[in-house]
Amino acid sequence: MTDPAAPNLAATQPAAPDLSGLRARIDQLDAALIAIVAERLAVCREVAAVKQHSDTPVIQPTRVRDVVTSRRQQAIEAGVDADFAEQLFRVLLTETHRIEVAGHRPDPAPDKQAVGAGSSGLDTVASRVDHVVVAVPDLAEATASLVQRFGFHEVPLAEPHVGMAAIAAGGVTFVLVSPEASPAVAHYVGEHGGGVQHVALEVLNAGYARACLAEAGAPLLTDVVVDADGHEQFFAADDPATGVQLGFISRTGHRVGVGSANVLALFDALHHDR
Repeated sequence: MTDPAAPNLAATQPAAPDLSGLRARIDQLDAALIAIVAERLAVCREVAAVKQHSDTPVIQPTRVRDVVTSRRQQAIEAGVDADFAEQLFRVLLTETHRIEVAGHRPDPAPDKQAVGAGSSGLDTVASRVDHVVVAVPDLAEATASLVQRFGFHEVPLAEPHVGMAAIAAGGVTFVLVSPEASPAVAHYVGEHGGGVQHVALEVLNAGYARACLAEAGAPLLTDVVVDADGHEQFFAADDPATGVQLGFISRTGHRVGVGSANVLALFDALHHDR
């Protein structure tokens, strides 16, 4: 028998917001975000006008570094992943620079329309180039060249591995893989020499992307490979029409460096496929 004095837990717990209401809030926040971006870019146009009548250079490296560093710290304090925030602001800084440089040129396409994503599954879920894997005969020589001549810096892999290194400049990441990494890599370098081995695209969901590509008849080489850090990745075969080798990665875990096991999985797959 129910005690009439007992509290009604169902009545005291707040009702969970419905999905449509949460999506409406996201839509409102996105509209506010666009408005803030538009306001920021308008201020940048004012900055460009001031620079035009002074000796101030368009690109100011110290200011760029200060913005990136301070926004990373602000993101950490707000509980937002700092690497994600840096990517957002690097894109914003790139647009700011474009506006300053293109300010005196007519817009060749002023009537852009609000056209959504294309009809393909990949067009729906692809977001950016995540990293580029480069096979190199000598890891130390390749790393030194890109660091000393081009200004890249080394960044950690999710799990260190002999014969592999990751280097980055801003949001651009190369993963260098040498024959010491595995017999399959040694075979690949011996057969093809050094060069770009594959380009990895970040997608929202690797399983969905693979299903869409399989349905479209794309030449796929592997199933989705998942590592301990939550990198879900699969690989396409070398496209015979273009020679392009593509990888697809979904970062469903922590935002950490590229997983070496996933990279080596493609070399293994290529080696076993021959």
